[in-house]
Amino acid sequence: MITASSHTRQHDRETGHSVVTPFNPAQRDAEALVSGGMGGCSRDAEALVSGGMGGCSPDAEVLVSGGMGGCSPDAEVLVSGGVGAPSSTRWQADLADAITTPEALVAALGLERSLLAPAHAAAAGFRLRVPRSYVARMRHGDPNDPLLRQVLPVESELQDVVDYVTDPLGEHAALRAPGLLQKYRGRALMITTSACAVHCRYCFRREFPYSEQTSEAPRWSAALAEIANDTSLEEVILSGGDPLSLSDARLTSLTDALARIPHIRRLRVHTRQPVVLPSRVDEGLAGWLRSVRLPTVFVLHVNHPNEIDTELRSACAKLRASGVTLLNQSVLLRGINDDVDVLAELSRRLFDAGVLPYYLHVLDHVRGAAHFAVPDQEARTLAGALAARLSGYLVPRLVREVYGAPAKVTLAPQFPV
Repeated sequence: MITASSHTRQHDRETGHSVVTPFNPAQRDAEALVSGGMGGCSRDAEALVSGGMGGCSPDAEVLVSGGMGGCSPDAEVLVSGGVGAPSSTRWQADLADAITTPEALVAALGLERSLLAPAHAAAAGFRLRVPRSYVARMRHGDPNDPLLRQVLPVESELQDVVDYVTDPLGEHAALRAPGLLQKYRGRALMITTSACAVHCRYCFRREFPYSEQTSEAPRWSAALAEIANDTSLEEVILSGGDPLSLSDARLTSLTDALARIPHIRRLRVHTRQPVVLPSRVDEGLAGWLRSVRLPTVFVLHVNHPNEIDTELRSACAKLRASGVTLLNQSVLLRGINDDVDVLAELSRRLFDAGVLPYYLHVLDHVRGAAHFAVPDQEARTLAGALAARLSGYLVPRLVREVYGAPAKVTLAPQFPV
């Protein structure tokens, strides 16, 4: 157990020596807290911070970018949120308290223990992680709850299905520098971290090799240099993992660097963190957003109206008050939101929360997610029924991402006769 007497070793940049300072678990970057990353690292946060279980040296930043296992030797801020960081933040405590075992999830919801064996088998390749605030929105005793189905590992993930692969979007081919992807003209995407507050079972990056995309010195330098050298780029997208897993200080450092590049005009942040961990949207995050010198768009990821509760609405209000434009992208998922009534209510609740529906993605064909797929014809029929029911600004565009295409491909709605 980590106690108040625990210590950590940090590097003094002026003297060049390592110094031992008291360890405060609330000050950790979320990358250290989310110890399993996107599925590979089995060590818990205590072992990571202490260097135990054969882990990293204590003065190394513990990154989850080794989604298949490793830690980075980058010594940049192991446990502090940066200069002037508060001694304690609720979101980091909430993140550290996330449910990470099938037993804990089944117990929290009063579910049958028969779910445990298949959950353990599926979680061996892609670990379970879900914040308790998200679990609190699930229906007790219901194994078919639409929020639970997004995070509970199931036996279907182990089935090999033709055309479901590890890299369904061809992202390896889109790499321009470590941690930098470009798929479309005028914008580039930075893989800022591998850490996520939640592990969604349909995630198209569930097998992404994050360890290969972590720049060792200094962080993001190659990606930033590539962006600075390409004047055709005008927008940078922060992705991951989830970029809000980074500390406020680290986000500030990154966005300050991007704002110094003259041809970058906009910043976009793809995040699920305000949805599953609303406490992340605190005064520290708002302060960072107010400091960003680029027009900023947050693209949230909400799939079901039950995800929108009082805490999420409050988080959205704080983001809007900080000057952020809010959009939403959903994934069309079998057994979760493949129903026109559910989709219509989702759009209404999003708009009431100040979020504009943006995209409705058909499922990316990532290995382990085939059981979530909705056939194209059915998806088009749902999109048509939704368009016939709602005002145009409430209807997200039904799209598929196709490797090599110059933009996302729109699937035309099939209107009811």
